[in-house]
Amino acid sequence: MSDEEDGGSLYVLTAVLLTPTQFPAVLGDDFPEACALLGVRPVTDGYGLVLGQDEEGARWTVVVDDVSLVAAAIASWDCGMEYDLSPDERTIVVSLAGWPLELTVSAPGVAEPHDPEQGADGTGRVPLTPPSADAWGPVQRRMGADQIAREWADWSERVATDGGAAAAAHPGLTRALKEATEYTRAAPPPGRVRSSFAAEGARTVRADGPGWSLVARTDDSAFVLLDEEPGEVLTVPREGDFDLGELLAALDRVAARPV
Repeated sequence: MSDEEDGGSLYVLTAVLLTPTQFPAVLGDDFPEACALLGVRPVTDGYGLVLGQDEEGARWTVVVDDVSLVAAAIASWDCGMEYDLSPDERTIVVSLAGWPLELTVSAPGVAEPHDPEQGADGTGRVPLTPPSADAWGPVQRRMGADQIAREWADWSERVATDGGAAAAAHPGLTRALKEATEYTRAAPPPGRVRSSFAAEGARTVRADGPGWSLVARTDDSAFVLLDEEPGEVLTVPREGDFDLGELLAALDRVAARPV
């Protein structure tokens, strides 16, 4: 697969969506924050991010506004089908040096993946780099919440077995639930709350805020991760003074949903 810009080839390795309903957690707590990191405007339709290597092996992230094309490619790849993702040059918004995500694949027949020199993309910024796995912070907190959403059955079983981390009186959890409740009263930035389909008619709800991430299923439990608690997953009590079911239903109503 290749994409032509200024006469050079881009060997496409993967692509991801950058929309209010779906964007890489490494980029921010919400859609505008993710766009700001890449230096693009938070337009309603969003973008596609195409990650690849040039003929010298350098890493590049190409932001395109043809979201449908990128979505079709991702859907085809997820089904094990081939798809030649070759965005039209007119759809390219900006080409950025580096990759914001960790990739374990590389293009055959070119040099090993490496970052081009700073300024090679014309922006003057340092190349994009994946987050470090050796530190805990907002990026790792959001990625942890996404992992729980993907592996919900395993996490639910783990909590049922060991009860999860004691959380009822944790001040960080109290703060997160209070701020999440505020989202149901005043609309947060796009993408701050997202809802996606889950089994048996339930919804998976993801919400993020300053220093916290919440992941839940409307028919089950909820978990909160905090910046001040590295690697800890706090279980939100289903029973008690706080009505978790009501909060999740309200968050689901205000959440951004995939079309």
